[in-house]
Amino acid sequence: MNDRELRPVLEGRALCKNYGGLRAVVDVSFEVRAGEILGIVGPNGAGKTTLFDVITGLTPATSGDVLLGGVSIADASVHRRCALGLARTFQQPTIADSLTVLENLYLAASFRRNRREGGRAGDIAEAVRHLDFVGLTDRADTPAGPLGVFDKKRLMLATALATNPRVLLLDEPFGGLNPQEIDHVMRLIRTLRDGGLAVVVIEHVMRALTSLADRVLVMHHGAELFVGTPSEMLADPQVIEVYLGQRHGADLTQREPRA
Repeated sequence: MNDRELRPVLEGRALCKNYGGLRAVVDVSFEVRAGEILGIVGPNGAGKTTLFDVITGLTPATSGDVLLGGVSIADASVHRRCALGLARTFQQPTIADSLTVLENLYLAASFRRNRREGGRAGDIAEAVRHLDFVGLTDRADTPAGPLGVFDKKRLMLATALATNPRVLLLDEPFGGLNPQEIDHVMRLIRTLRDGGLAVVVIEHVMRALTSLADRVLVMHHGAELFVGTPSEMLADPQVIEVYLGQRHGADLTQREPRA
């Protein structure tokens, strides 16, 4: 592995976000490399989604810095961050309900990184490729609005991928899915990781998170509580007390934590 591969693709440095007297994110630092999955967990209200908002530019950081490929993007707009290679999904499916599945993907591909390579024909090719990847080819001409949760989650993932990201941020991709659907999405995420994509995932489903993540950042009251491997997280007394709960002992990987 060369120095470039060892270098973080995405870094957060001492990120803080305040809303008046509320400190939603408190001095959080992290890094993720190509071909790595960083999990982010914590109780409801811990600041996880706010951290994603700061990383992607939906809300400006009060202080700190975000670096993509070693270059600060703290002053870049949401659109600019997307063009540079950041893509994100949301807890609730965020798609264009009035468009078909394929039209959603075509629209996303038109904003992709390095779009100058291929133009409109490239947009169509990227849309079709990611439609096939998530398993929605048979729904291409279906209006997106009436789709079920599983199909909408896959479509949202495909639209994020159609922007040709360097880093993919997933906010609770398994929420509302049954075990078989969770397994399907897990396979997709592993394939992306194995292909060299850097992935950051917020998730409460411990079975999925501990299986996927290379490292885990646990947040509490907006701050870092723990950083380490999934197995280290499951054994950490503070994490158990604050987030996972004590009553299930060694069976922690088989349950979802308390809210």
